[in-house]
Amino acid sequence: MHRNSYQQHYGRLISMSLPCPGVSPADLLHLARGQPRSYWESARDRIAFAGMGIAVELMAWGSNRFAEIEQQARALFEHAVMIDEYEPLAAPRLFGGFSFRDDFVPDLAWADFLPAHFVLPHYQLVRVRDSFWLTLNVHAPLNEDPHALALDLREALLAKIDQLRSVSAQLRSVSASLAARHSSARIVYPMPFDQWSRGVERIVQQIRTGVLKKVVLARIAEASFDEPADVDGALAHLERRYPGTYRFLFEPRPGRVFFGATPELLVQVKGDRVMTMALAGSIRRGATPDEDERLAAALLDSAKDRHEHQIVVDEVRARLTPLTRHLEVGATGVMTLSNIQHLYTPINGILREPRGVLPLVATLHPTPALGGEPREAAMRLIDELEPAPRGWYAAPVGWIDRRLDGQFGVAIRSAVVQTTRAWLYAGAGIVAESNPQREWDETNLKFRPMLDALGLPANRHQ
Repeated sequence: MHRNSYQQHYGRLISMSLPCPGVSPADLLHLARGQPRSYWESARDRIAFAGMGIAVELMAWGSNRFAEIEQQARALFEHAVMIDEYEPLAAPRLFGGFSFRDDFVPDLAWADFLPAHFVLPHYQLVRVRDSFWLTLNVHAPLNEDPHALALDLREALLAKIDQLRSVSAQLRSVSASLAARHSSARIVYPMPFDQWSRGVERIVQQIRTGVLKKVVLARIAEASFDEPADVDGALAHLERRYPGTYRFLFEPRPGRVFFGATPELLVQVKGDRVMTMALAGSIRRGATPDEDERLAAALLDSAKDRHEHQIVVDEVRARLTPLTRHLEVGATGVMTLSNIQHLYTPINGILREPRGVLPLVATLHPTPALGGEPREAAMRLIDELEPAPRGWYAAPVGWIDRRLDGQFGVAIRSAVVQTTRAWLYAGAGIVAESNPQREWDETNLKFRPMLDALGLPANRHQ
């Protein structure tokens, strides 16, 4: 939708925020059950956002989807008015993401998810360190005085804050528990080991002939339940178990939810500053601190894992160098999570021409950490070897603010849920030295966060 037609259709975006101490993003998500919901939390930044309802939806299809969403977002925010702004981070922002592939056609699992889909929540709650703000987003005709609506907006916010405080009191009266166990759940893994092994061997063969450097191969776990999956409980479990991750939830239609806890930042842009990372190469956690240290050292010394990781570092550097006037690639270390350790390299830069986050999302996605290298050849092989489309798995998910800055994670350690069904995803980077059994075991390790969060038994026999 072009800018002028957008404004004629939607009018002017008007937002107002009020402080709401004692109310959390989890309270808003609970109150919003049965409505579209969105959520993003970055513990590293001490910021969390939750959204309820939809004021505006932005959608796009095809190879130009990143640019189309950028154009729509620019039109949405161009004449936006924030009444009585006290906390800049409480300003309106879009939540959503993109599918892994440009030519994505939704299958059963992804029936309610588009190739590019963002929502501006009707109500949006932000936790900034230890303060809380609730924002109401509405539209009015361009010729109407935004401040004439201030009294009505304030009354609506105060009423919603009262509702949230009531919800918060109810939730506090219920003791926190882990996600419910689903002993009757049924789990199917559509790709058997022999099919996986043939795929890995085929990739390795093409790498050794010089066609490819790396391909990420993924597989799926399909679960069905006798009762609706407890997504809110699962999200709370991920917060407790994986506090250092980027946690997200996108529910464009009630009961159709994509959520997870990803350790991987695709890109963050604030003004002319860009931040990303390389995250590739993995090993399990140890049972003791000493074993943890030995495993981390083994990961750092692993020629196979260092090679896999360096492919990502080199390609991210190559893609960002033309867009930056300064680019700094940090030292490679180990990122430690509750059940796994990863090789990690921070990458930061100064942009030559800041235009917001979406041009960087388009440039970086997919990195070799989730696609492969060379990119197009790897994508073709992924499409051929994997039995079902990835949907939004391993794709960009995050938020965009009114300056078109934003933060996007790579949607790994994730699941898509349709009430009583769930699809979980896990992948492994295949390079010349890869062994099918070791890579299979790595995907088992990567399934664990979402299996545990949804109360599902571990895949011991897979």
